[in-house]
Amino acid sequence: MLGVNRPSFHEDMMRIERLPTKDEYRRVRHLVLQEADSEEPPISDDELAAAFSECPHLETVILSAVPATTDRSIVLLAANAVNLQGLDVSGCDLITNVGVFELAAKSLPLQWILLNGVVGLTDPSITALAKTCSRLTVMELCDLPLLTALSVRDIFTFSRKLRTLRLARCPLLTDKAFPAVSVSRFSTPVTYPEGYEKPLPPRPMNWLDELPPLTLHHKADNLRILDLSFIDGITDAAIEGIVDHAGFLQHIRLSGCKQLTDRTLESLCKLGVHLDVLVLTHVSNVTDTGIVKLARACSNLRCVDVGFCRNLTDMSVICLAELRGIRRLSLVRVHKLTDMAGTSFFKRIVDSFHLVCFSTVFALAEHAVDLERLNLSYCDRLTLEATHLLLKRLVRLKNLSATGIPSFKRKGVHRFSDAAPADYDADQRAAYHVFSGDGVSGLRKFLNKEEARWRESETRNVPFIARSDDEMDLY
Repeated sequence: MLGVNRPSFHEDMMRIERLPTKDEYRRVRHLVLQEADSEEPPISDDELAAAFSECPHLETVILSAVPATTDRSIVLLAANAVNLQGLDVSGCDLITNVGVFELAAKSLPLQWILLNGVVGLTDPSITALAKTCSRLTVMELCDLPLLTALSVRDIFTFSRKLRTLRLARCPLLTDKAFPAVSVSRFSTPVTYPEGYEKPLPPRPMNWLDELPPLTLHHKADNLRILDLSFIDGITDAAIEGIVDHAGFLQHIRLSGCKQLTDRTLESLCKLGVHLDVLVLTHVSNVTDTGIVKLARACSNLRCVDVGFCRNLTDMSVICLAELRGIRRLSLVRVHKLTDMAGTSFFKRIVDSFHLVCFSTVFALAEHAVDLERLNLSYCDRLTLEATHLLLKRLVRLKNLSATGIPSFKRKGVHRFSDAAPADYDADQRAAYHVFSGDGVSGLRKFLNKEEARWRESETRNVPFIARSDDEMDLY
């Protein structure tokens, strides 16, 4: 009867964000050291090793705030935490293959592992994880300068339950790392005319170029999120093979992949309604042709980032605006965008949208009424009057970025902007215009008031003088 109201052993397990005390060693299940405490001395590897040797019930461990972590601590963790399901050692650059090999050797029930920025890791340790940890659903391997196609091929071959794979900024990766398009046995063989001499294949630059295409006999039907940002070595062929192998991708990031073209967008069209988030920042070779095809094929897109895609024009944004579910749109430094509203917005549009104008701003205002975040920074052809039209129509807008747009230097506007980051200089602060929450509402009310003043000045036939405050007086 003494234990009737006593919590069970499993109910007494803990989640803590500091090193556990001796009384907590056998109770802690989730250890989260994600943010360093500036008031406390940094945690040493010795302290970490002492804790891991006494904590047998750890299930998830996050050590991104302990860069001093070494292989010794990881070996002790693998030896004692037999139920370890998740590990994040991002930024712990003292860890090497030794620690990762030990994780693989213990056959732990790992479901997710984050190794971002662990710069000493090489292919053998990643291959060992892929081959032995069959339950893995999340692998993050960003910023690994020694990672090559060899281990990534093993990930696609053996880690069949993966839902998230991040490989951003791994400079040695090429098309050889990814699945090739499956060739159907019913396809027509290539024939050559009589006397045709097939040219010799190009001479390989290194042993990685000698790898054959990765042909897989299974599909990655579980893969939903793929991050290949800033991998200069991949081309359209890699994306074509990935889409053929993982046909249910929902979220794909291709920022900074400079060799990609409209052919990549045509491949992504095959994902259809499954594609939800697409990031194409700095993919400067894509054009309106590819974006139009993508918008028509992938009707469920909610988040699109085409910042710094210099070849895009109003046509791309008109098609993206027609997506029913679009919630976030980034058009940073797409210089060819305009509002096509002329020099006097108020003279052309007074009451409604009876004037049909195929342009960026009017397409967004008319169709993308559910937009929540919009980034128009450095689209310097856009006017404040056209942006006012956006604010009136997009009632769900929570964040508007308009940094670097000359028209936003108008007096009275900057007071609604969020504060600029502390490390910005005077010029950057002057150009910084990011409106969120109440700032968006305040800017909308201010521009509504200025429009009402303009209407009144027209009625009275007196010159209109802009104000920087919230007063309605004409003078």
